[in-house]
Amino acid sequence: MLENLPIVEGDPLWALLGQFQADQREHKIDLLVGVYRDETGKTPVMQVVQNAEKKLAEEAESKVYKMLSGHLEFNDHVAKFLLGESKKLASQCTIQTVGGTGALRVVGDLVAKLSPNAVIWNTDPGYLNHRPIMEAAGLTVKTFRWGHKDGVLDLESCFADLKEAKEGDILLLHGSCHNPTGVDPTLAQWQQFADFCKAQKLVPFIDIAYQGFGDSPDADAAGLRLLAEQMDLVLVAASCSKNMGLYCERTGVAMVITKDTSQHVPLRTLLERITRGNYSVPPNHGAAVANLLFSDPTPWLAELTVYRERVRNLREALGEALSAIGAPASLQVITQQKGMFSLLPLSIQQMDLLKEKHAIYGMQNGRINIAGLQQSEVAYLANALVDVLQ
Repeated sequence: MLENLPIVEGDPLWALLGQFQADQREHKIDLLVGVYRDETGKTPVMQVVQNAEKKLAEEAESKVYKMLSGHLEFNDHVAKFLLGESKKLASQCTIQTVGGTGALRVVGDLVAKLSPNAVIWNTDPGYLNHRPIMEAAGLTVKTFRWGHKDGVLDLESCFADLKEAKEGDILLLHGSCHNPTGVDPTLAQWQQFADFCKAQKLVPFIDIAYQGFGDSPDADAAGLRLLAEQMDLVLVAASCSKNMGLYCERTGVAMVITKDTSQHVPLRTLLERITRGNYSVPPNHGAAVANLLFSDPTPWLAELTVYRERVRNLREALGEALSAIGAPASLQVITQQKGMFSLLPLSIQQMDLLKEKHAIYGMQNGRINIAGLQQSEVAYLANALVDVLQ
């Protein structure tokens, strides 16, 4: 069997991370992996998470298998967090998954079973894992441009590329804090996406992995909620990795919002059949921790606000530093973007130069993790960006 083993390229992100770890320069900066870091450069465990884990350890509940849909109370809490007090809460069918990426695959498998000829329309640039996950589910992926004009999403380019989308195709959008660009639609633009989906009879699929890292949990879910109110069918993948810091606990959900609630029982059964044939039941620990945070959200949301404000302050400080040295406008739009990521207007060669000359590591497509910065590094990064751009 192994004589047929292909030579496969490794993941570019982890390859770069290996180079960073081997770099002996003391002033090196890691802007690669999409995790939040504090001013010491560490990714902390939220105090509310630590408290929840202590409580769970003291209670020492059985480790017996849970339901195929996972932690049911957690599912209800996530649905309310995503949709708010909307009447659409009664229209959702939600199951726990192995993280947000697991949710993407579960929804991909669902689409492949029910509508195998549907095309997934993905943003370009977009999250690196969207295409391989959807293609692994047997689906065709096409792209539409996700750019900006003076920091505002260029909808004309989006719709120009999407004019080829046919009835039943899937429009994959980021709920907030677009990865990798940080360019989000305005609420008026979300309405234009809704109108476009209705006119073209497309199904919106919202990947919302950073709720609470943009403006606020409610504001970051506004686009999803708008679509949920107006569309007959919406697909959702959500994650607690970022906003609760539960990265390695792999805590997420897949959600289907459908006008016909009589479909919920067969829909849930099909979703459970998909997970049964893959990983059976999702891990419970992260969901149990998240459930405690959702049950008493005030302390958690206070910690999340600290995280969000730190990222926002870093973004503003970088923008001010760039402005102070007369950086091009193409760099200064960083201040208008949201969330952890920004996409630098640099070529592969310039990103390589940033690494080799300045020991600053970002993805070759230009993506940097703003949340990986420390305030003491802002001025150095600003000067390095201007240097390689020139």
